[in-house]
Amino acid sequence: MPAISPAELEARLRLHLLPELGPRRLHKLLSAFPDASSALSAPAGAWRSLGLPASCAEPRRSEAIRERAAAALAWLEQPDHHLLMWDDPGYPALLAELPDAPPLLFVEGEPALLERPQLAMVGSRRASRPGMDNARSFARSLGGAGFVITSGLALGIDGAAHQGALDAGGQTVAVLGTGLQRLYPARHTGLASSIVEGGGALVSELPLDCPPQAANFPRRNRIISGLSLGVLVVEASPSSGSLITARLAAEQGREVYAIPGSIHHPGARGCHQLIRQGATLVESVEDILQALRGWQQLAPATQIEEPERRQGHLLLDQLLAAPMTSEALAQALGQSLAQVLAELTELEIEGRVACENGQWSARAG
Repeated sequence: MPAISPAELEARLRLHLLPELGPRRLHKLLSAFPDASSALSAPAGAWRSLGLPASCAEPRRSEAIRERAAAALAWLEQPDHHLLMWDDPGYPALLAELPDAPPLLFVEGEPALLERPQLAMVGSRRASRPGMDNARSFARSLGGAGFVITSGLALGIDGAAHQGALDAGGQTVAVLGTGLQRLYPARHTGLASSIVEGGGALVSELPLDCPPQAANFPRRNRIISGLSLGVLVVEASPSSGSLITARLAAEQGREVYAIPGSIHHPGARGCHQLIRQGATLVESVEDILQALRGWQQLAPATQIEEPERRQGHLLLDQLLAAPMTSEALAQALGQSLAQVLAELTELEIEGRVACENGQWSARAG
């Protein structure tokens, strides 16, 4: 979290709690004033001049908003409770690329994990047993290979993916469609605790006390895909919310993968639809790893000083000079952030780089 005053932090929390002030409007408001405290105390006319409806400004000084902000401040004082804000150096770089990136992210667990290379795994809540087995197996292999597995803590494929990563001793991120104090579904309360205890993280852009609301679950899907290098759809019907995540991933420039199934199984039709639309057909974990390795070929040949020199060596040269964030590496090398994260994952698997507190460094030996 950036070094800001207690008053400024409270002001941001109060603005975030206003029901009609979504990410785009809040970004506009914070960009128009020197700080959140100034925005909070500005006259309603100043808000209207920004195109914000009067209904946004009306509840900002209410006692209920003050009390909820105070409760959030108390929550942040507890161990493993964090808040990442849009101007925080630790805010996930891939997520920051989105035009509607969340201005605030509540995190329970390890916030630095959000900067690590992630693969999202999503699918049906009413998955078949083979689908659940596939999700757990793929997550186990990918988690064991060094990827953070990101999903939505829902029943079915999401839960199996989280559990598979934990089985491999890997880390997993659960992006919630509720506030972190209103875990849903209740059946996954134990799984959520295991995720945090295993070095993972629970994440939500919603106020801590926000209950389950149907509109918030599709909204959180952009965060699942936005944090990740790619999205693997394991099993889904054509009406599944997982296809929303896949569509958002494609719009965000992320890779989309889908596991095919029997033509007689309704839960396979969504995956078949994605494959027809250009998603990568996946039969094994190697199909995903091969696709990620392929990104190393996207850099212009002029960046390679010697014919036999791999892009990973250029990246190592940068890290040997000094530890860097993934975003700084991408800027230094003139590569996309997704490409750099893919290369870092390979080098981490090989034991040649390590990440601590969001900073990558080369390992000796």
